[in-house]
Amino acid sequence: MSQKRLSSLEKRIIEILKSYPDASIPTQLLADALDLSDKKGFRKVKRSVNRLKQLDHIIVTKGNLIRLNEPAVSDDKMVQGKLDVTSRGDGYVIIEGRDQDIKIARKYMSTALDGDIVLVKLMGYHKKSSKPMGRIEEVVKRANTTFVGTLEEAAKNTFLIKADVQSSRIDFFVEPSDLNGAKDGEKVAFKLIQWEDVRGYPQAKIVEVLGDAGTNEANIMSILAEKQFHGSFPPEVLKFAENIPYEIPEQEIERRRDMRDEVVMTIDPADAKDYDDGLSIKILNNGNYYLGVHIADVTHYMPRSSSLDVEAFERGTSVYLVDRVIPMLPEHLSNGVCSLRPNEDKLAYSCFMEIAPNGKLVDYSIEETVIHSKERFAYEEVQEILDGKKSHEFIPELETLQALANILLDKRFRQGSINFETPEPKFVLDDDGKPVDVVVKERLFAHKLIEECMLMANKTVAYHVDTLRKKSNKRVKNDHPFLYRVHDKPDLEKLHNIRETVKPLGIELDLDGQITSKNINELLKQIEDTSLENIVNGLMLRAMAKAEYSPKNIGHFGLGFANYAHFTSPIRRYPDVIVHRLLKRYNSGSTEYTYTQLEESGEHCSERERYAVEAERDSVKLKQVEFLSDRLGETFAGTISGVTENGMYVILDDIYCEGMIRVSELKDDYYVFHPKLHCLIGRSKGRKFRLGDPIKAKVIRTDPEKRQIDLTISDFQ
Repeated sequence: MSQKRLSSLEKRIIEILKSYPDASIPTQLLADALDLSDKKGFRKVKRSVNRLKQLDHIIVTKGNLIRLNEPAVSDDKMVQGKLDVTSRGDGYVIIEGRDQDIKIARKYMSTALDGDIVLVKLMGYHKKSSKPMGRIEEVVKRANTTFVGTLEEAAKNTFLIKADVQSSRIDFFVEPSDLNGAKDGEKVAFKLIQWEDVRGYPQAKIVEVLGDAGTNEANIMSILAEKQFHGSFPPEVLKFAENIPYEIPEQEIERRRDMRDEVVMTIDPADAKDYDDGLSIKILNNGNYYLGVHIADVTHYMPRSSSLDVEAFERGTSVYLVDRVIPMLPEHLSNGVCSLRPNEDKLAYSCFMEIAPNGKLVDYSIEETVIHSKERFAYEEVQEILDGKKSHEFIPELETLQALANILLDKRFRQGSINFETPEPKFVLDDDGKPVDVVVKERLFAHKLIEECMLMANKTVAYHVDTLRKKSNKRVKNDHPFLYRVHDKPDLEKLHNIRETVKPLGIELDLDGQITSKNINELLKQIEDTSLENIVNGLMLRAMAKAEYSPKNIGHFGLGFANYAHFTSPIRRYPDVIVHRLLKRYNSGSTEYTYTQLEESGEHCSERERYAVEAERDSVKLKQVEFLSDRLGETFAGTISGVTENGMYVILDDIYCEGMIRVSELKDDYYVFHPKLHCLIGRSKGRKFRLGDPIKAKVIRTDPEKRQIDLTISDFQ
């Protein structure tokens, strides 16, 4: 890199780019950040950018995006990272400490498989995207990944597994001794035994038979196996759980705050069985609200490092698929001993909060309690009561909760919380798990009521640990370590892409050289109650950073909270178990986890959560494909949700299923993709297809294995 002297403006450009080392920044955004967005200033910026490019300080991509000319690794250096393989067969090596992954083309994958730790040699940058490209030189450590495929008897006593496209890019061979009872045509889960030469098949052993290929059971179990989840619990874990009694010893009740005579209620989905949170509410003489959030005391029953605890940690979370729940804890605990069922004494860990009428937290306490839930409500029932359509003895309590929730909701959005509302499809299934109807879930105020109470408790326990740290006289690094739920700012480049996408539609996203929740909320307000609302919400959600668990508290950007943790769902989330243990230990004046242990646990739980979310989405997509498989040739009203050079994505409005209309299906004209306008335009007739446009789409093909829906237009003139 040249060492020629740089001007002050050039130095400022370098400093800004160093603040975003993995981002490619548009020239206009750079000018905005430098406060040089007028014509004269913009020309100065362009001149400086051109000079920095000539001096090899920066790289300017085809789309006039600028980034530092500092590679992820030097050309002659190997780096180590974790391989993530896409369903298309390409890979990305994730390098710790860097936002930008190294892309590995399929032909340079060698014998590496998804999840392996690999050594990579950098091979330069992609011409269009300027992203680093690499070649895998060595597999350092094999992952214990479970793959999914269909067993085929290719010849007598010669067996191959045709891997699912979501699972692996290559097929495997199996010795007859490793079949584990699997038969030709069955869907199986399997693991790698060895693969030394890229010219030969990898060898596998079958670990589980998932069912006959194509059946609902096999499809659902395949999704679980792909995401490294399993439905059944080990025998020793079930035995440990089943030996836990329902009865609470009297001495345990005596040492806790007794809430059994107070009105505590639970509000959950109608089909829920694991009730892990209850509420109590009253108005104090001073006019303040006194809210109690009572959480199932899972840690009382689950000693650290027990077989039950080890299994719960490995799972990390419950998984909610369309037709079943794969719980984190055995049913005896999740639906029985720990569940806050009505009219039963239950152990709880409670957060009591005194909240002023302006929503400010005045006082709080976090205590071990025993409760006796007086009522188990479903969301729909609570909404009917609040709407005056149904009478109930606890109307005063519910109306008080409603008033408090409105206060907390209003305060949260005023203080910077982002207002995302995305629709969710809900399926009606027959006895065989086949979808017979699909509707979009109704979002009730009763849902928001519970959410606001849980958010308040989660925020309060995190604030509590912050106050403990301030009161401590130790003044040592990582004093009172805690596991936070953190959420970083969105990716600047992705937000710029959204701005450019919506600009032709007359919608403005003012970034002003910085990212604030106010900018995002102003954008969301512009598209509220329009055909673009769900689409732009989806684009914005994909641009947001992923929320994670970490002892490093960077706050929660999406909620606008400086301190936030997960406390309210220990039956279904392991991070909440860790938070309960930490709070109890700090209350007794001792410690439980080190900062390093919390880092490692946070990374593991974040990964398990990502896998669970992917499994849940895959199960929804599978049911959408199955639903439309019986409706080939039918036409649906839809909205264009994305436009690319290959075609356009369409969300079918009433059932919220997304499919693709390929350019090859647009037979009335030759259509050209215009990237700046984000639309396809017919060369002869000039017909346009752009984001947010209504469209009538006919279902022409479905592929349950790939979970794809192909559409065509049904209204050509």
